[in-house]
Amino acid sequence: MLGVDTLVALGEHLYGKPGDRQEAAATLAALAGRSHRVVSGLCLIDADGERSAAAITHVRFRPMTESAIDWYLNTGEWQGRAGGYAIQGRGAALVESIEGDYLNVVGLPVATLVDLLPSLVF
Repeated sequence: MLGVDTLVALGEHLYGKPGDRQEAAATLAALAGRSHRVVSGLCLIDADGERSAAAITHVRFRPMTESAIDWYLNTGEWQGRAGGYAIQGRGAALVESIEGDYLNVVGLPVATLVDLLPSLVF
């Protein structure tokens, strides 16, 4: 059994999945032009026991105008996404740079999962 959840951290402020469009707009405005951390926690339970790990990726957003934020919100991609964006979709346009595991930002840090259970691949 595998459990994974992701959040976005800007300084000490934590952002999960926005509950509505207004919260998503506020989250994107806070992240605009700044670097944040995408943190995913994994817990794997199998016949060998329980193992857990975390993955951290640094993402820097482009500066954004209110109209750019509205454009993105109108895509609907923000719904159900930690930090209110989906890097694998139109949300890629919000990103200036990334340092670390891209798949962590998508939602499943595969490299960290392989570290927990190497038999998945090898």
